[in-house]
Amino acid sequence: MNYDYDFFVIGGGSGGVRAARIASQHGAKVALAESALLGGTCVNVGCVPKKLLVMASHVRDELDDAAGFGWTVGESTFDWPTLIANKDKELARLRGFYRKGLDSAGVTTLQGRARLVSPHEIEVGTQRISAKTILIATGGRADKPDVPGAELAITSDDAFALPSLPKRVLIYGAGYVGLEFAGVFRGLGSDVTVVHRSAQVLRGFDADVSEAVADALAHRGICLEAKTTVESLQRQGDALRVQLSGGKHVTADVVLFATGRTPNTDNLGLEAAGVKLGQRGEVIVDADSRSSVDNIYAVGDCTDRIALTPVAIAEGHAVADTVFGGKPHQADHHLVPTAVFTQPTVATVGLTEEQARAQLSDVHIYQARVRPMKDTLGGREERAMFKLVVDGATDRVIGCHLVGPHVDEIIQGIAVAMRCGVTKAQLDSTVGIHPSLGEDLLTIRQRTR
Repeated sequence: MNYDYDFFVIGGGSGGVRAARIASQHGAKVALAESALLGGTCVNVGCVPKKLLVMASHVRDELDDAAGFGWTVGESTFDWPTLIANKDKELARLRGFYRKGLDSAGVTTLQGRARLVSPHEIEVGTQRISAKTILIATGGRADKPDVPGAELAITSDDAFALPSLPKRVLIYGAGYVGLEFAGVFRGLGSDVTVVHRSAQVLRGFDADVSEAVADALAHRGICLEAKTTVESLQRQGDALRVQLSGGKHVTADVVLFATGRTPNTDNLGLEAAGVKLGQRGEVIVDADSRSSVDNIYAVGDCTDRIALTPVAIAEGHAVADTVFGGKPHQADHHLVPTAVFTQPTVATVGLTEEQARAQLSDVHIYQARVRPMKDTLGGREERAMFKLVVDGATDRVIGCHLVGPHVDEIIQGIAVAMRCGVTKAQLDSTVGIHPSLGEDLLTIRQRTR
Protein backbone atom coordinates (compact mmCIF):
# COMPACT_ATOMS: atom_id res chain seq x y z
CA MET A 1 0.00 0.00 0.00
CA ASN A 2 1.18 3.53 -0.78
CA TYR A 3 1.08 5.94 2.16
CA ASP A 4 1.33 9.72 2.16
CA TYR A 5 4.14 9.49 4.72
CA ASP A 6 6.44 6.84 6.09
CA PHE A 7 6.28 8.39 9.55
CA PHE A 8 3.70 10.69 11.11
CA VAL A 9 4.40 12.27 14.50
CA ILE A 10 1.60 13.68 16.64
CA GLY A 11 3.12 16.21 19.02
CA GLY A 12 5.91 18.76 18.53
CA GLY A 13 7.60 18.52 21.91
CA SER A 14 11.16 17.40 22.48
CA GLY A 15 10.54 13.68 21.96
CA GLY A 16 8.41 14.08 18.85
CA VAL A 17 10.72 16.59 17.21
CA ARG A 18 13.79 14.43 17.83
CA ALA A 19 12.07 11.35 16.39
CA ALA A 20 10.88 13.26 13.32
CA ARG A 21 14.30 14.76 12.59
CA ILE A 22 16.21 11.50 12.99
CA ALA A 23 13.70 9.49 10.94
CA SER A 24 13.92 12.06 8.15
CA GLN A 25 17.71 11.95 8.25
CA HIS A 26 17.44 8.18 7.81
CA GLY A 27 15.53 8.79 4.57
CA ALA A 28 11.93 8.50 5.72
CA LYS A 29 9.22 10.84 4.47
CA VAL A 30 8.05 12.49 7.67
CA ALA A 31 5.29 14.82 8.82
CA LEU A 32 4.67 16.25 12.27
CA ALA A 33 1.47 17.83 13.60
CA GLU A 34 1.38 20.21 16.56
CA SER A 35 -1.84 21.79 17.84
CA ALA A 36 -0.16 24.47 19.96
CA LEU A 37 3.49 25.60 20.07
CA LEU A 38 6.58 23.74 18.92
CA GLY A 39 8.79 22.70 21.81
CA GLY A 40 5.95 21.30 23.90
CA THR A 41 5.82 21.59 27.66
CA CYS A 42 9.57 21.84 28.19
CA VAL A 43 10.19 24.87 26.01
CA ASN A 44 6.96 26.74 26.60
CA VAL A 45 5.60 26.01 30.11
CA GLY A 46 8.16 23.68 31.69
CA CYS A 47 11.87 23.17 32.08
CA VAL A 48 13.16 26.19 30.18
CA PRO A 49 10.96 29.06 31.44
CA LYS A 50 10.97 27.57 34.93
CA LYS A 51 14.79 27.54 35.04
CA LEU A 52 14.86 31.15 33.81
CA LEU A 53 12.53 32.16 36.65
CA VAL A 54 14.63 30.20 39.14
CA MET A 55 17.72 32.08 37.95
CA ALA A 56 15.89 35.38 38.35
CA SER A 57 14.86 34.55 41.91
CA HIS A 58 18.45 33.61 42.81
CA VAL A 59 19.55 37.21 42.24
CA ARG A 60 18.04 38.14 45.60
CA ASP A 61 20.43 35.71 47.32
CA GLU A 62 23.38 37.30 45.53
CA LEU A 63 22.26 40.77 46.61
CA ASP A 64 21.74 39.64 50.19
CA ASP A 65 25.15 37.96 50.35
CA ALA A 66 27.09 40.74 48.63
CA ALA A 67 27.94 42.71 51.78
CA GLY A 68 29.96 39.84 53.22
CA PHE A 69 32.21 40.01 50.17
CA GLY A 70 32.77 43.73 50.48
CA TRP A 71 30.16 44.95 48.04
CA THR A 72 27.83 47.85 48.82
CA VAL A 73 24.73 47.39 46.71
CA GLY A 74 22.29 50.24 46.32
CA GLU A 75 18.52 50.06 46.40
CA SER A 76 17.24 47.38 44.06
CA THR A 77 13.82 46.79 42.56
CA PHE A 78 12.33 43.90 40.64
CA ASP A 79 10.00 44.23 37.65
CA TRP A 80 7.98 41.11 36.84
CA PRO A 81 6.77 42.27 33.38
CA THR A 82 10.37 42.78 32.25
CA LEU A 83 11.31 39.25 33.32
CA ILE A 84 8.27 37.74 31.58
CA ALA A 85 8.88 39.73 28.37
CA ASN A 86 12.51 38.64 28.24
CA LYS A 87 11.50 35.05 28.98
CA ASP A 88 8.97 35.13 26.15
CA LYS A 89 11.60 36.47 23.76
CA GLU A 90 13.93 33.58 24.60
CA LEU A 91 11.17 31.00 24.18
CA ALA A 92 10.32 32.44 20.75
CA ARG A 93 13.98 32.05 19.79
CA LEU A 94 13.97 28.42 20.90
CA ARG A 95 10.75 27.67 19.00
CA GLY A 96 12.43 29.11 15.92
CA PHE A 97 15.35 26.77 16.53
CA TYR A 98 12.96 23.80 16.64
CA ARG A 99 11.26 24.95 13.44
CA LYS A 100 14.60 25.42 11.68
CA GLY A 101 15.70 21.93 12.73
CA LEU A 102 12.55 20.35 11.31
CA ASP A 103 12.73 22.35 8.09
CA SER A 104 16.40 21.58 7.52
CA ALA A 105 15.71 17.87 8.06
CA GLY A 106 12.94 17.95 5.45
CA VAL A 107 10.06 17.31 7.87
CA THR A 108 6.63 18.61 6.84
CA THR A 109 5.16 20.51 9.81
CA LEU A 110 1.39 20.84 10.12
CA GLN A 111 -0.34 23.23 12.50
CA GLY A 112 -3.46 21.66 13.98
CA ARG A 113 -4.82 18.95 16.20
CA ALA A 114 -4.24 15.47 14.82
CA ARG A 115 -6.59 12.57 15.48
CA LEU A 116 -6.37 8.91 14.49
CA VAL A 117 -9.24 7.55 12.44
CA SER A 118 -7.60 4.14 11.87
CA PRO A 119 -4.20 2.55 12.60
CA HIS A 120 -2.81 4.17 9.44
CA GLU A 121 -4.95 7.30 8.99
CA ILE A 122 -4.84 10.68 10.70
CA GLU A 123 -7.09 13.70 10.45
CA VAL A 124 -5.57 17.16 10.86
CA GLY A 125 -8.32 19.70 10.48
CA THR A 126 -10.05 18.84 7.20
CA GLN A 127 -7.09 16.86 5.89
CA ARG A 128 -6.98 13.08 6.00
CA ILE A 129 -3.44 11.71 5.83
CA SER A 130 -2.14 8.15 5.69
CA ALA A 131 1.11 6.95 7.26
CA LYS A 132 2.88 3.63 7.55
CA THR A 133 4.16 4.31 11.07
CA ILE A 134 2.70 6.72 13.63
CA LEU A 135 4.25 8.14 16.79
CA ILE A 136 2.21 9.57 19.68
CA ALA A 137 4.22 12.23 21.51
CA THR A 138 1.52 14.42 23.02
CA GLY A 139 3.00 14.89 26.50
CA GLY A 140 0.97 15.58 29.60
CA ARG A 141 -1.19 18.28 31.13
CA ALA A 142 -1.46 19.76 34.61
CA ASP A 143 -4.22 18.42 36.85
CA LYS A 144 -6.66 20.34 38.99
CA PRO A 145 -8.21 18.54 41.96
CA ASP A 146 -12.00 18.42 42.08
CA VAL A 147 -12.71 20.94 44.84
CA PRO A 148 -15.29 23.74 44.92
CA GLY A 149 -13.84 26.88 43.35
CA ALA A 150 -11.03 25.06 41.54
CA GLU A 151 -11.65 27.26 38.50
CA LEU A 152 -10.27 30.19 40.51
CA ALA A 153 -6.85 28.54 40.80
CA ILE A 154 -4.09 28.43 38.21
CA THR A 155 -1.69 25.67 37.22
CA SER A 156 2.02 25.88 36.48
CA ASP A 157 1.15 26.56 32.82
CA ASP A 158 -0.57 29.80 33.82
CA ALA A 159 2.13 30.93 36.25
CA PHE A 160 4.46 31.93 33.41
CA ALA A 161 2.00 34.53 32.12
CA LEU A 162 0.75 36.23 35.28
CA PRO A 163 0.36 39.99 34.65
CA SER A 164 2.08 40.90 37.90
CA LEU A 165 3.95 39.33 40.79
CA PRO A 166 1.40 38.29 43.44
CA LYS A 167 2.07 39.38 47.01
CA ARG A 168 0.60 36.20 48.54
CA VAL A 169 0.77 32.79 46.88
CA LEU A 170 -0.68 29.50 48.08
CA ILE A 171 0.64 26.40 46.34
CA TYR A 172 -1.25 23.13 46.67
CA GLY A 173 1.20 20.28 46.22
CA ALA A 174 4.75 19.66 47.41
CA GLY A 175 6.15 17.74 44.48
CA TYR A 176 8.96 19.13 42.40
CA VAL A 177 6.76 21.56 40.43
CA GLY A 178 5.12 23.03 43.51
CA LEU A 179 8.37 23.45 45.41
CA GLU A 180 10.22 24.95 42.46
CA PHE A 181 7.53 27.62 42.13
CA ALA A 182 7.54 28.15 45.89
CA GLY A 183 11.23 29.04 45.66
CA VAL A 184 10.67 31.28 42.64
CA PHE A 185 7.86 33.31 44.18
CA ARG A 186 9.55 33.55 47.57
CA GLY A 187 12.84 34.62 46.00
CA LEU A 188 11.10 37.35 44.02
CA GLY A 189 9.41 38.69 47.14
CA SER A 190 6.04 36.94 47.57
CA ASP A 191 4.74 35.43 50.79
CA VAL A 192 4.35 31.72 50.08
CA THR A 193 2.35 28.94 51.71
CA VAL A 194 2.69 25.33 50.54
CA VAL A 195 -0.17 22.97 51.40
CA HIS A 196 0.45 19.26 50.93
CA ARG A 197 -1.42 16.08 51.76
CA SER A 198 1.54 13.91 52.77
CA ALA A 199 3.75 14.16 55.82
CA GLN A 200 6.86 15.02 53.79
CA VAL A 201 7.65 17.17 50.80
CA LEU A 202 8.97 15.58 47.58
CA ARG A 203 7.24 12.28 48.25
CA GLY A 204 9.04 9.48 46.45
CA PHE A 205 12.47 11.02 46.92
CA ASP A 206 14.92 9.84 49.56
CA ALA A 207 13.61 10.72 53.03
CA ASP A 208 16.78 12.64 53.95
CA VAL A 209 16.42 14.72 50.79
CA SER A 210 12.85 15.57 51.74
CA GLU A 211 13.91 16.57 55.25
CA ALA A 212 16.77 18.75 54.00
CA VAL A 213 14.52 20.52 51.51
CA ALA A 214 11.79 21.10 54.10
CA ASP A 215 14.36 22.65 56.45
CA ALA A 216 15.61 24.93 53.67
CA LEU A 217 12.10 26.02 52.71
CA ALA A 218 11.28 26.92 56.31
CA HIS A 219 14.60 28.76 56.63
CA ARG A 220 13.60 30.89 53.65
CA GLY A 221 10.29 31.82 55.22
CA ILE A 222 8.02 29.50 53.24
CA CYS A 223 5.11 28.24 55.34
CA LEU A 224 4.50 24.48 55.08
CA GLU A 225 1.09 23.03 55.90
CA ALA A 226 1.67 19.26 56.00
CA LYS A 227 -1.04 16.57 56.14
CA THR A 228 -3.49 19.19 54.93
CA THR A 229 -5.83 19.46 51.96
CA VAL A 230 -7.52 22.35 50.19
CA GLU A 231 -11.27 22.05 50.75
CA SER A 232 -12.54 25.01 48.74
CA LEU A 233 -11.72 28.36 47.16
CA GLN A 234 -13.87 31.47 47.26
CA ARG A 235 -13.44 34.91 45.75
CA GLN A 236 -13.02 37.53 48.48
CA GLY A 237 -12.73 40.94 46.88
CA ASP A 238 -9.52 40.96 44.85
CA ALA A 239 -8.17 37.97 46.79
CA LEU A 240 -9.02 34.31 47.31
CA ARG A 241 -10.11 32.70 50.55
CA VAL A 242 -8.75 29.15 50.73
CA GLN A 243 -10.44 26.79 53.18
CA LEU A 244 -8.10 24.08 54.45
CA SER A 245 -8.86 20.83 56.22
CA GLY A 246 -8.89 21.19 59.98
CA GLY A 247 -10.83 24.47 59.89
CA LYS A 248 -7.96 26.77 58.97
CA HIS A 249 -8.16 29.23 56.09
CA VAL A 250 -5.56 31.25 54.18
CA THR A 251 -6.01 34.38 52.08
CA ALA A 252 -3.98 34.53 48.88
CA ASP A 253 -3.78 36.58 45.71
CA VAL A 254 -2.93 33.54 43.60
CA VAL A 255 -3.57 29.84 44.26
CA LEU A 256 -1.45 27.47 42.20
CA PHE A 257 -2.47 23.82 41.97
CA ALA A 258 0.58 21.57 41.54
CA THR A 259 -0.98 18.22 42.32
CA GLY A 260 0.29 16.23 39.36
CA ARG A 261 0.10 15.77 35.61
CA THR A 262 -1.99 13.46 33.40
CA PRO A 263 -1.00 11.93 30.05
CA ASN A 264 -2.45 14.07 27.28
CA THR A 265 -4.25 11.39 25.28
CA ASP A 266 -7.89 12.48 25.29
CA ASN A 267 -9.72 12.78 21.97
CA LEU A 268 -6.85 11.44 19.88
CA GLY A 269 -8.81 8.51 18.51
CA LEU A 270 -6.43 6.05 20.16
CA GLU A 271 -9.07 3.63 21.41
CA ALA A 272 -10.78 3.57 18.00
CA ALA A 273 -7.44 2.67 16.42
CA GLY A 274 -7.00 -0.19 18.90
CA VAL A 275 -4.33 1.43 21.09
CA LYS A 276 -4.57 0.24 24.69
CA LEU A 277 -4.43 2.85 27.44
CA GLY A 278 -3.68 2.49 31.14
CA GLN A 279 -5.75 3.67 34.09
CA ARG A 280 -4.37 7.22 33.90
CA GLY A 281 -4.83 7.42 30.15
CA GLU A 282 -1.21 6.58 29.39
CA VAL A 283 -0.31 4.75 26.19
CA ILE A 284 0.86 1.27 27.20
CA VAL A 285 4.12 0.50 25.40
CA ASP A 286 6.84 -2.14 25.44
CA ALA A 287 10.59 -1.56 25.78
CA ASP A 288 10.72 -0.49 22.12
CA SER A 289 8.04 2.17 22.80
CA ARG A 290 5.61 0.18 20.60
CA SER A 291 1.94 0.27 21.57
CA SER A 292 -0.57 -2.55 21.31
CA VAL A 293 -0.89 -1.68 17.60
CA ASP A 294 2.24 -2.77 15.72
CA ASN A 295 2.74 0.38 13.63
CA ILE A 296 1.91 2.88 16.41
CA TYR A 297 4.57 3.98 18.91
CA ALA A 298 4.51 6.42 21.81
CA VAL A 299 7.22 8.30 23.70
CA GLY A 300 7.53 10.86 26.46
CA ASP A 301 5.09 11.89 29.15
CA CYS A 302 2.05 10.39 27.39
CA THR A 303 3.46 6.95 28.27
CA ASP A 304 3.77 7.84 31.98
CA ARG A 305 7.22 6.26 32.32
CA ILE A 306 9.90 8.78 33.30
CA ALA A 307 8.61 12.32 32.75
CA LEU A 308 11.88 14.00 31.83
CA THR A 309 12.73 15.81 28.60
CA PRO A 310 16.04 13.99 27.98
CA VAL A 311 14.26 10.67 28.44
CA ALA A 312 11.60 11.59 25.86
CA ILE A 313 14.38 12.62 23.47
CA ALA A 314 16.20 9.31 23.99
CA GLU A 315 12.95 7.37 23.43
CA GLY A 316 12.13 9.27 20.25
CA HIS A 317 15.65 8.84 18.90
CA ALA A 318 15.55 5.11 19.61
CA VAL A 319 12.23 4.69 17.76
CA ALA A 320 13.58 6.51 14.70
CA ASP A 321 16.82 4.51 14.68
CA THR A 322 15.00 1.22 15.18
CA VAL A 323 12.26 1.67 12.59
CA PHE A 324 14.07 3.67 9.92
CA GLY A 325 17.81 3.58 10.60
CA GLY A 326 18.60 -0.10 10.71
CA LYS A 327 20.09 0.45 14.17
CA PRO A 328 17.63 -1.17 16.59
CA HIS A 329 18.08 -0.15 20.21
CA GLN A 330 16.00 0.81 23.21
CA ALA A 331 16.06 3.90 25.39
CA ASP A 332 17.83 3.07 28.65
CA HIS A 333 15.75 3.98 31.70
CA HIS A 334 18.34 2.69 34.17
CA LEU A 335 20.19 5.16 36.41
CA VAL A 336 18.59 8.29 34.98
CA PRO A 337 19.81 11.35 36.91
CA THR A 338 17.37 14.12 37.74
CA ALA A 339 17.44 17.54 39.35
CA VAL A 340 14.78 19.54 41.15
CA PHE A 341 15.41 23.28 41.00
CA THR A 342 14.24 24.02 44.48
CA GLN A 343 16.32 26.45 46.52
CA PRO A 344 18.72 24.86 47.26
CA THR A 345 18.77 22.41 44.35
CA VAL A 346 18.13 18.67 44.63
CA ALA A 347 20.00 16.19 42.43
CA THR A 348 19.64 12.43 42.57
CA VAL A 349 20.44 9.23 40.71
CA GLY A 350 19.85 5.59 41.61
CA LEU A 351 18.06 4.01 44.55
CA THR A 352 16.83 5.82 47.63
CA GLU A 353 17.82 4.32 50.99
CA GLU A 354 14.28 3.00 51.37
CA GLN A 355 14.36 1.29 47.97
CA ALA A 356 17.80 -0.16 48.60
CA ARG A 357 16.82 -1.66 51.97
CA ALA A 358 13.74 -3.23 50.37
CA GLN A 359 15.93 -4.96 47.77
CA LEU A 360 19.21 -5.74 49.55
CA SER A 361 20.15 -7.25 52.89
CA ASP A 362 23.35 -5.23 53.39
CA VAL A 363 23.12 -1.48 52.72
CA HIS A 364 25.72 1.07 53.80
CA ILE A 365 24.86 4.75 54.12
CA TYR A 366 27.38 7.60 53.95
CA GLN A 367 25.94 11.01 54.70
CA ALA A 368 27.13 14.51 55.60
CA ARG A 369 25.78 18.03 56.04
CA VAL A 370 28.28 20.67 54.95
CA ARG A 371 28.29 24.45 54.76
CA PRO A 372 29.09 25.70 51.24
CA MET A 373 32.19 27.88 51.21
CA LYS A 374 30.33 30.83 49.70
CA ASP A 375 28.04 30.97 52.71
CA THR A 376 30.87 31.48 55.19
CA LEU A 377 31.28 35.09 54.01
CA GLY A 378 27.79 35.52 52.63
CA GLY A 379 26.34 34.70 56.04
CA ARG A 380 23.77 32.18 54.86
CA GLU A 381 23.08 29.39 57.35
CA GLU A 382 21.82 26.73 54.95
CA ARG A 383 23.59 23.40 54.81
CA ALA A 384 24.19 21.17 51.83
CA MET A 385 23.33 17.48 52.25
CA PHE A 386 25.29 14.69 50.54
CA LYS A 387 24.25 11.05 50.74
CA LEU A 388 25.62 7.88 49.17
CA VAL A 389 23.78 4.55 49.19
CA VAL A 390 26.18 1.62 48.83
CA ASP A 391 25.63 -2.09 48.31
CA GLY A 392 27.51 -3.59 51.27
CA ALA A 393 28.15 -6.87 49.45
CA THR A 394 29.85 -5.34 46.38
CA ASP A 395 30.82 -1.82 47.55
CA ARG A 396 29.07 -0.44 44.46
CA VAL A 397 27.43 2.96 44.76
CA ILE A 398 23.76 2.38 43.97
CA GLY A 399 22.33 5.75 44.99
CA CYS A 400 23.50 9.34 45.24
CA HIS A 401 21.34 12.12 46.68
CA LEU A 402 22.47 15.73 46.93
CA VAL A 403 20.89 18.94 48.21
CA GLY A 404 22.81 22.17 47.78
CA PRO A 405 23.91 24.87 45.34
CA HIS A 406 24.84 23.67 41.83
CA VAL A 407 24.47 19.98 42.73
CA ASP A 408 22.73 19.50 39.37
CA GLU A 409 26.15 20.00 37.79
CA ILE A 410 27.78 17.53 40.18
CA ILE A 411 25.28 14.69 39.69
CA GLN A 412 25.94 14.42 35.96
CA GLY A 413 29.46 13.06 36.48
CA ILE A 414 28.32 10.81 39.32
CA ALA A 415 25.65 9.31 37.06
CA VAL A 416 28.31 8.43 34.47
CA ALA A 417 30.45 6.82 37.15
CA MET A 418 27.53 4.81 38.54
CA ARG A 419 26.64 3.52 35.07
CA CYS A 420 30.23 2.29 34.91
CA GLY A 421 29.82 0.48 38.25
CA VAL A 422 31.82 2.83 40.48
CA THR A 423 32.54 1.58 44.01
CA LYS A 424 32.80 3.56 47.22
CA ALA A 425 36.50 2.70 47.36
CA GLN A 426 37.01 4.22 43.91
CA LEU A 427 35.27 7.42 44.96
CA ASP A 428 37.47 7.51 48.07
CA SER A 429 40.61 7.19 45.95
CA THR A 430 39.60 10.00 43.56
CA VAL A 431 41.35 13.32 44.11
CA GLY A 432 38.86 16.12 44.63
CA ILE A 433 38.99 19.66 43.28
CA HIS A 434 39.84 21.97 46.15
CA PRO A 435 38.09 24.02 47.29
CA SER A 436 34.78 22.97 45.80
CA LEU A 437 31.46 21.56 46.94
CA GLY A 438 31.99 18.51 44.75
CA GLU A 439 35.11 17.68 46.74
CA ASP A 440 33.00 17.16 49.85
CA LEU A 441 31.24 14.23 48.20
CA LEU A 442 34.59 12.43 47.93
CA THR A 443 35.55 12.97 51.55
CA ILE A 444 32.62 11.22 53.29
CA ARG A 445 34.62 8.28 54.62
CA GLN A 446 32.78 7.44 57.84
CA ARG A 447 29.78 5.18 57.42
CA THR A 448 26.69 6.78 58.94
CA ARG A 449 24.64 3.62 59.34
